Amino acid sequence: MRLAAICSVLALTATACAAPLPPASEPAPPSTAIRDSLKGAYDMIQNNITRAAEQVPENLYSYRATPEVRTLGQLFAHIADASFSICSAVSGESRPEGSIEETRTTKADVQQALDEAAEFCGRAFEAVDDASGADAVTLFGALPTTKLGALAFNNAHNMEHYGNIVTYMRLNKMVPPSSQQ
Repeated sequence: MRLAAICSVLALTATACAAPLPPASEPAPPSTAIRDSLKGAYDMIQNNITRAAEQVPENLYSYRATPEVRTLGQLFAHIADASFSICSAVSGESRPEGSIEETRTTKADVQQALDEAAEFCGRAFEAVDDASGADAVTLFGALPTTKLGALAFNNAHNMEHYGNIVTYMRLNKMVPPSSQQ
């Protein structure tokens, strides 16, 4: 009897070992919740900047609130310049050569630079997830941060200068995009 029980256990064990394993489940995709939150804020502010650049007439691109500050066109161009630099650190993709702020002065040229910078930064957002977003980068050759930190910095920078743009627009009796919604 005892031998029969041992043989039964061995037979069942052998059968269980020979049975195919259930298929391995696909690993969960990396989390993008933090990145997606930053991207949502980026899209909102970038939409306001793009709409403001469209709304402001060409003649006001040279408007300067005081002699010490950038013109309205230079503000838009500066946003494009900084976005290229910051998002380049995140994606590893080279930014265009030269200063947009110093070389692009017409409304059409500045709007094109803003559109190109937005596409460039869109690729930077897509290049990271929450885990790789913790990778270290250096901004402007001296500011250590993470990839997600750089994207957050870009959002803050864009919001800061959108605030300047709002002031310039209000000084010229224009309603900025964020107040039209």
